[in-house]
Parts: sequence; structure tokens; C-alpha cells
Amino acid sequence: MPRPMPAPLCLVENVDGKLSAREDALRVLRTIREPVVVVAVVGLYRTGKSYLMNRLAGRPSGFALGSTIESKTKGIWMWCVPHPQKSGHALVLLDTEGLGDVDKGDSKNDAWIFSLAILLSSTLVYNSRGTIDNQALEKLHYVSELTEQIKVKSTSASAMEDEDEEEDAQFVQFFPKFIWAVRDFTLERKLDGKDVSEDEYLDFALQLKKGESNKAMVSYNLPRQCIRNYFPTRKCFTFPFPTAPENMTRLESMSQDELSPEFLDVTNRFMQYVFKESRVKTAKGGHELTGTLLSHLVQTYVSTIASGRVPCLENAVVAMAQIENQAAVQEGLDAYMKGMEQVQSSFPAELKAITSRHQQVNTMAIQAFMNRSFNDKDGTYLKLLSDAVDKEYVELLQQNEDASEKTCRKLLSELYAEVVKKHQDGIYATPGGYEVYRADRDRAVAQYRSASNKGVRAEEMLEEFLNEKCAEGNSILQADKKLSESEKKVHEEREKAVLMEQNMKAEAEKCQEMEKTLEAAQQSQKERLKQMEEKMAEESKKREKEMQLALESKLNEQKELINKGFEEKALFMRQEIDELKKKKEENSAFSFKDFIVPALQTGSEIFSNFLQYKTMKKAIKRGY
Repeated sequence: MPRPMPAPLCLVENVDGKLSAREDALRVLRTIREPVVVVAVVGLYRTGKSYLMNRLAGRPSGFALGSTIESKTKGIWMWCVPHPQKSGHALVLLDTEGLGDVDKGDSKNDAWIFSLAILLSSTLVYNSRGTIDNQALEKLHYVSELTEQIKVKSTSASAMEDEDEEEDAQFVQFFPKFIWAVRDFTLERKLDGKDVSEDEYLDFALQLKKGESNKAMVSYNLPRQCIRNYFPTRKCFTFPFPTAPENMTRLESMSQDELSPEFLDVTNRFMQYVFKESRVKTAKGGHELTGTLLSHLVQTYVSTIASGRVPCLENAVVAMAQIENQAAVQEGLDAYMKGMEQVQSSFPAELKAITSRHQQVNTMAIQAFMNRSFNDKDGTYLKLLSDAVDKEYVELLQQNEDASEKTCRKLLSELYAEVVKKHQDGIYATPGGYEVYRADRDRAVAQYRSASNKGVRAEEMLEEFLNEKCAEGNSILQADKKLSESEKKVHEEREKAVLMEQNMKAEAEKCQEMEKTLEAAQQSQKERLKQMEEKMAEESKKREKEMQLALESKLNEQKELINKGFEEKALFMRQEIDELKKKKEENSAFSFKDFIVPALQTGSEIFSNFLQYKTMKKAIKRGY
């Protein structure tokens, strides 16, 4: 993780009821490439939320506590620190402005702050004072409005009403762990004269009452039912007063020795639970978020709210995936180009060396892509990378051929220089000159053949060279007065045989190159499919885990409803459970190859076009 933040930054600014994401805070998030555990605290203003967040950050101060009736925290403030117990993870703490601030007078604004805290966190801490009673739950009315503030799927306006109940059932898959922190708790935790745990106390406070036809009972049950339905894991901590009332204004500056031991004990248990149990923040589909991805999520949700629309989990994942997958394509291509620099510097090189390096670096490029990409269900972005890598590979092959051609021409020119000079000096114009010419030429060819590092066009360039010198040799042959006509015929046939043999060598070289090039393309395709299948299998497991957690939560809730006598509600929940099971089965039955292979099958087209171009180019040179 980058250097820890020395102090919190405002992540979501709230000015005159308008929310906007702060770029300086987003920049900090973008530097965090590790998975993030996000803990957000919400609650009524002046209930001591910031103190708990400072303790989680391991600092006595940071988030503003305030010592007056004025709310100090506006919008959402962020503090990123290394996770104290999970190596390679970052802990992102979000302190929200107090709900119900009389200065705002805007409950809608409070609802959006509450919704953002849920959307961005993996653990939500609800902070309140006194006790969990009906009044405290009524103040948590925002939870019963969540279906109006958050959508799971992107749907048309006409379909929204029909899908409200279905979405309501899906919230449990995506919502954070829920912790109720009750501050300044002075009651005895007893039920029917028996001591109960903090969690039992919370569970008792969330129990439903029968009589749904009664309007008062509906109002009583609604927030309780929403908390039970939406949050898969619920935990409670009851904090006694930390110090004497007259010292509360200087809580931030007090040492731990000055605080109540009982308060410190609950605080330490709270911290250990958060550190141990808070999971990495995930988006819909089970995708674990890094700080970079979280920054996209913040921007998407805040801009959606600012535009007057309702945040949608599905749309947010699509938007994140588009940004990250485009970046992943570039990252993969950059890795490929950097990895091929070594072999590129050694051009001309043998094709085996290039294809071997290509296979190795191609795997690295795909891995770089896979590490960053997600939700590339139809392989669109993998194909973009594949085509870009293939194009770069073809360009490298062409550069290697050009380097080979240049090297071979230069070498042949140097070796043949003596022959050119003798020809200019008339050495070969005398009787018997052809034998001398042929010996000199064959010596140059033999030296050329024995030279190393000529590259992939060695035989083809020699063929072109011999064809170019054919007229020259024939002219010297015909002018040699020492040879009879029959001897000249023999030499002519011999020269044709030499050219034919060289043509066969050049064609064999070309076929070998085509074979290796296509083999490399096929191997690249196999590697891409293999890694894509592994990636999608991993994402499928994440979705299955997400669904399994939701299923277990619903089954437990159904069991409790039956035990409490709410058979009708339990029956309704049965439909939700069956729907989750169905989706889980569909996820398990998904076929990767049927979906991905067609999208990647065109990858060898670039190589085919390249080889066709080479064949055409050669035909043009020969005048066909």
C-alpha cells in the first residue's frame, strides 16, 4: 500500500444539499491496488461516531469529534490505513455526517448519505445512544426506504414496481455486515430476569410483533423486518459511558488511563471484531474491490445521485468493468511490448527464438490483463487485447524479416564485392573467364551460407540474389570463347538446377516459417482460452459464494420466523429462497467455452492476412 494518509480527507462533499466526489480523495484511492476492507459509520449527529473511527485508525485523533452541539462532519470523510491484521490489504474508514442535523433540515439528503454508506462499505456501523428501543428504531427509518434509494438491476420505469419485491430479497446478497454500537448504555442486559449477551439483546429488540393488519404493528415491524431482511450478519456492542459527563468535551485528548476500563474493554472487543470479521468490499457478482475500483464506485454512485437518478448496483459494476477492462487491455499490451524488447534488440533473430519469447510474454500479458479485468463475460476485452498483441507480434515478425533482409543484402554485397571488381576489371572477359567467375561466385555463396545470424530470410535472399546475377553469369558464359556450344549448354542446365535447388530451399524456409507462425497463433489462442476459463471459473465461485451466504441468511431468517409463529412471512420467504437456489444452479451450469470461444476465434485472422501478404509480395517480385 502507498504511504499511509496522515489525516482523513473529504471523500464526498455535501454543500447546500448537493453531493460531489472530491478528486483529491479519489486520487488517493486510485493509488491503492490492494483489496480494501471498507468500514463506514452512520448515526445521529453528536453520538460519538468519529471516536470509534479514530480508534480503528489507530490514532487518538483525526476524524473531527467536536465538542459542541454543532455537527462537525459534513458529507463523508475517508481515512485509508494499512489493515492491522490482514497483510496486503487496506482498511478504508468512512465517517459520515450526522443524520438528523437540524441545520440541514433535509431528510432526503440524510437518506442519500445513509445509502452511500451502505453502497460503499463492507461493514456498516450504526451508532446510537442510550438503548435500542422503538424510538431508536424509528430514527433508523432510512433502512425502510432503501428500496427507493437503491436498485439492484437496471430496469425500465414500468417494470420497477413489479420488481421491487424481488430486489428487496436480493439486498442480502450485496449489503454489508451490520454492527449496532449503542453508546452510553446504562441498562442491565436482562430478559425475563436472565442475563443476555449483546447480540441476544439486539435480536430481542428486532423481534417482530404479530398483527400485520394493524397499522401500528406494520409501522412497528417495518424497520425491524428490513434490518433482518437486508443485513446478512448482525452484531451488537453496548458501550458504557467512557468518562464522567463533565469530561466528555475533551474525550479526544484524554489518555486511555483516564477512560473507564469497562468502556475500553467494549471498545477493544469492537475493534477486534471489525478487524477480524470485516471482509473485503465486493461489488455485485462477488468482485473484490481494490482502492482503484472503489474510486470508480464512488464516482458512479455520487454522480448518479447528483443527477437525480437512483444508484443501481448492476450499472455500477458495468461502469467499473468498462473502465478497468480498458485499462487492463492497455496494461496487458504494455507488458507484452516491454517483454518483447529484449528479443527485438537482437533482430535479426531466428523464428524459434521469437516464437518462444512470444509464448512466454503472451502468457505474462494475459495474466496482467486477468489481474485487473473483471466481468468480461463475453470475452470482448480479452479479444481486444488478443488482437492488439497479435498485431504487435506480426509487426515484430515483419521488423525481424526486414532486419534479416537488410543483413543478408549487406552480407552478400560485401562477399560479392571482389566478384564485382573483377568483372569491372574484365578478368572474366578472357577465355576461361567463366570458370573463374563461377568459382568466385560459388566461394561467395559458400561464405554466405557459413555466416551466422542472417535471420529468417537467409535462403529467400540468396534465391533473389542468384536470380539477379543469372543474366550476368549467362553473359559471361556466352562470351567465353574457350567453351564449345555443347559445354555452354551443360553449364546452362547446371545453373538452372542450382536456381531450382535454391528455390526449393527458399520455399522450405517459407513453409517452415508459416508453420511455426500458425503454431504460435494456435498456442496463444489456447493460452488465452485457458486463462479466461480459469478467470471465469474464479468469478463463478465468487458469485456462488455470494449466493450461498444470501441463501444461508434467508434460511436462518425463515427458521426464526417459523419459530416465532410468522408462518405466512416464512412461506413468502420460501419463494425468495427458491429463486436464490435457481440462480445458484444456473450459475453452476454456465458453460465457459460455448460463450467465450466464438469471441476469440478470429484471432488467427491477423496471421493469415500476414502470410497472404507475404505470398503476394513474393509473387509480385517474381513478376507473376
